[in-house]
Amino acid sequence: MAKKIKNNPSNEGMQVPEPAKPEQQPVTQVPAKSFSIYDFKVQAIIVALLAFVFYINTYFNEFAHDDGIVMIKNEYVQEGFAGMKGIFTKDAYASYYRQLNTVNQLSGGRYRPLSIATFAVEQQFFGAIPEDKVDSVLKQSMSYGLRGPGEKKLVSDMHVRHLFNVFWYMACAVVLLYFLRYIVFRSNPILALLAAVIFTIHPIHTEVVANVKSRDEIMSLIFICLTFILAFKYDEKKQIGYLAGAMLSFFLAFLSKEYAITIVALLPLSFYLFKDYSLPKSIKVVLPYLAVVVLYLLIRVKIAILTAELDTSDMSIGEIIDAFKSTGTNADKEVLNNPYYYASGIQKVATEISTTLNYLKLLIWPNPLSADYSYNSIPYSDFSDPKVWLSIIVHLTIIGATCFYAFVRKTHKVLVFAGAFYMLHLLLVNNLIFNIGATMGERLIFHSSVGFAIVIAVLLYKMYEQIKPENLGRMVTAGLLGVIIILSAYKTISRNADWKNDNTLFTQDIKVVPNSVLVNGNVAAASITMADFEKDSVKKDKYLHDAIGLLNKAIAVHPGFVAGFLNKGIAYYKLGQMDSAEICMDSVQANYPNYPSLKTLYSLLGEYHMRIGWNQYGRVGRYPEAIAEFNKGIRIDSTNAELWYNLGGAYYSNKQLPQAIQAWNMAIKINPNHTQAKAGRQAAIDLVKQAMATNPNKK
Repeated sequence: MAKKIKNNPSNEGMQVPEPAKPEQQPVTQVPAKSFSIYDFKVQAIIVALLAFVFYINTYFNEFAHDDGIVMIKNEYVQEGFAGMKGIFTKDAYASYYRQLNTVNQLSGGRYRPLSIATFAVEQQFFGAIPEDKVDSVLKQSMSYGLRGPGEKKLVSDMHVRHLFNVFWYMACAVVLLYFLRYIVFRSNPILALLAAVIFTIHPIHTEVVANVKSRDEIMSLIFICLTFILAFKYDEKKQIGYLAGAMLSFFLAFLSKEYAITIVALLPLSFYLFKDYSLPKSIKVVLPYLAVVVLYLLIRVKIAILTAELDTSDMSIGEIIDAFKSTGTNADKEVLNNPYYYASGIQKVATEISTTLNYLKLLIWPNPLSADYSYNSIPYSDFSDPKVWLSIIVHLTIIGATCFYAFVRKTHKVLVFAGAFYMLHLLLVNNLIFNIGATMGERLIFHSSVGFAIVIAVLLYKMYEQIKPENLGRMVTAGLLGVIIILSAYKTISRNADWKNDNTLFTQDIKVVPNSVLVNGNVAAASITMADFEKDSVKKDKYLHDAIGLLNKAIAVHPGFVAGFLNKGIAYYKLGQMDSAEICMDSVQANYPNYPSLKTLYSLLGEYHMRIGWNQYGRVGRYPEAIAEFNKGIRIDSTNAELWYNLGGAYYSNKQLPQAIQAWNMAIKINPNHTQAKAGRQAAIDLVKQAMATNPNKK
């Protein structure tokens, strides 16, 4: 541990009536030394290097979880600069849901264009993905349907994106450090460094950094911190440029993620605590920033209207609100987007309260970690569960203590700010106020972890002060911090490797959340992909049977799991069990008639029966069996001209000329340019005419 501030030579001779609390210490004059631990540049290098060392192994990762939805399957991102208009005028998932032939499935939508714009900028320089060979069965998570050069380019591009995400995280750590030094710990740069280090090394941030899609979290925190910094600079220097910069940062924070709204409460609180402004004066500080809130809300409403494709020209405000509610009806009935769909009102509230405590548990002990906490990974609770009441006690204590020390005792200002920072961001994501469409997520606690890091830093510093003699205190505290850093490094670096791709991620996470519908479904999808690359037929079949078992488990929990039926049907198809595959496809159609790949999958089943009909029966003269097989294929896919053509050929060879003519007529109706069907039909017609001429009484 570095030398304590109160023993710094620059403070010699000061008269201190009582031991100063960390947040109450006077501003110290840092010794004019090169590479001093008190110097911002040195501290910035420390936190930046920690961020780099902890996360550089993500460079070797590919894409996982929502990376594909936000980048690879996002047409606006793939267009580079040309896609910017679409990015800033559409919901974040508009492109993805349009490809699924459906509307937005997430309550309230997601308008977070800024991070997506950075992906488009990257894509502009990467260049387009070559459309070399697309797997028509299913765009699997490993390669999103591309093989060869396309797959290699996707992976290569993602390596660079991961590197950029590390740079963004390094920038976030440095900006946070400056925020802590300049506002929270103005009198103690060591405490600022300690808090920044704890934040930077925390393993719970692996999802934010390793999942490139979560860059929106990083950018949001950067611009929130910049808003505070520039607002304080404007207050001190009264230069309009700082106010403009603060308001711009506030707006960019909103464009990164909705969490920026907490600034409306936290900014005046920071002036009240750290500038000793009165409450009215503190509130007055935030008034100019309300214009940014209004601007953002107007944009957000406009985007929501465009996304919902509503004509609001003749609607009242109430009618517009009702229209928005009706557009979200289907999404609210999907348990994967509304995890409390099957819960009673009491269960919903109790589970939300209980789950809120999980965040604090993971901040204190970040193990095990999971990318998914969706239905049914966290069972529903009720108020007979002791954990619900423990959560109530813990969080009411935090809120109560924060308010008491802020407005009654007016002490422990740093801890008050930390508590407010933690709780305000937590209330945005714990579903008690806003339905976020998920039970919980590790990325969602990213902002609140700033408050946690501040508290841990203060506690460590207090421990250091209490241990005597001072050298022993320094050694014990430094040793404890070293252990925390080493353990965090081990957990973070190993967890980064789990995020390499969907296969590695969900195969690991199914051990943590074995009852999650999505995780079981994703592990099954990975097994189907593995089967594609397996040359040993026994191992190949095992992968497919394992996938079917996992999907049966997921479907048992969620009978409307469309992706489960889809992948199960694909597994059966690859096993050659076409009747079972057809049953699965029929289940997809029953639950999601407009599923985009459904027609292709039915077509594959039809083509299978066509191959069997010709290879096993037609070419060896077993025409009745061939006819039966072709008819099976037509029942599945009646739009396949080749099936009708082959059926006509089988009928013709079996001397059933009228049926052959009917089959070839259907082939020509579907494909008017089918010359072989036309030739066959004409041959059959000629034979019929010839027969009628020979025997006029025979029809």
